[in-house]
Amino acid sequence: MRNAADGTALAALGTLPVKGRAPKTGYSRDEFGPRWADTDHNGCDTRNDVLRRDLTGITVTPGTHGCKVRTGTLLSPYSGGTVDFLAGQDTSSQVQIDHVVALSDAWQKGAQQLDAARRTALANDPLNLLAVDGPANNRKSDGDAATWLPPAAGERCEYVATQIAVKQRYELWVTDAEKQAMVKVLDTCPEQTVPGARAVPAPVDAPAESAAQEPGAQAPAEQAPAAGGAGNAPGSAQAPAAGQGTDVYYARCAEARAAGAAPLYAGSPGYRTGLDGDGDGAACEAKN
Repeated sequence: MRNAADGTALAALGTLPVKGRAPKTGYSRDEFGPRWADTDHNGCDTRNDVLRRDLTGITVTPGTHGCKVRTGTLLSPYSGGTVDFLAGQDTSSQVQIDHVVALSDAWQKGAQQLDAARRTALANDPLNLLAVDGPANNRKSDGDAATWLPPAAGERCEYVATQIAVKQRYELWVTDAEKQAMVKVLDTCPEQTVPGARAVPAPVDAPAESAAQEPGAQAPAEQAPAAGGAGNAPGSAQAPAAGQGTDVYYARCAEARAAGAAPLYAGSPGYRTGLDGDGDGAACEAKN
C-alpha cells in the first residue's frame, strides 16, 4: 500500500487491524437491537429518516408527524438507476436501506464484542446506511469489499471509504482479502477522504404533498453515537459542500445526476478521479 496522505481513506485503512473472519456463531439480527430504532430521538424510525434524506420529491403519510415517507424518487448509488418509491406491502422493497458494513459481516469482525447499546448504534448509524435499489442490495447480501462492490464504478471509492469510516468508528477489523480489495479501489482515488457524519433531516412539518430536502443538503447535527461511541473517525475530513463555485463536490454520481451536472469532465467543477471509475476523464457517464 502506497504512502497515504493524512485524512485520506487509505491512511484510515492503515489503522484498521487485519485478522481472520470469526465464526458467525450466535449471530442474529436481534443482536443489533430493534429494527430501525429511533436512536436520535427525533420521533421517527431510522428507515424513514434515511428515506427522507436519500430520496427526492418525497411525500409523507398524513398523521405520522412528518415521518413516514409515502412516495419519492431514488437515484440509486449502487446501480446509478432511478427508482420510483411507493410505500406498500408489495412495493416498499423496491427501495431498501442497506447497511454499508453488513451486520453479519460486522458480527464476524468485532461487533460481537460490542455491548448491546453499541451494536444498536451501529445498526442505526446514518453513516452506515444508504437507500438503494432492492435488487442491488439483494445481490450484495452480507458481502464485504472482497466479494461485492457497487456495479457503478464511480461510486466505489466513496463506498469503500464509508466502510472504512464505519469500521474505524466501531473498532471493527478487516480481513487481508478485504483490505487488498479496498486498496485496489482506493489506488484509483488516493485523495478520497473518510466521510464524516451523514445527518438525517428533521420530520417534514408540512402537508403530505410537501417535498423534503434534497439528498446532500445539510440537516441538524447528528446525535452522538450511543454511550461508548468514538464519534467521527480520527483523521476524517468533511467533504466541501456542493454548489460553491469551483468548490463543487459530489460524494456520489447520484448526487451529480440529481443536480443535472453529469457527466463530469476532467477540469470541470465537481470532477474528481474518485468518480471516474475507468479513468477516461469523464465521470458519472450515463449507463448503457
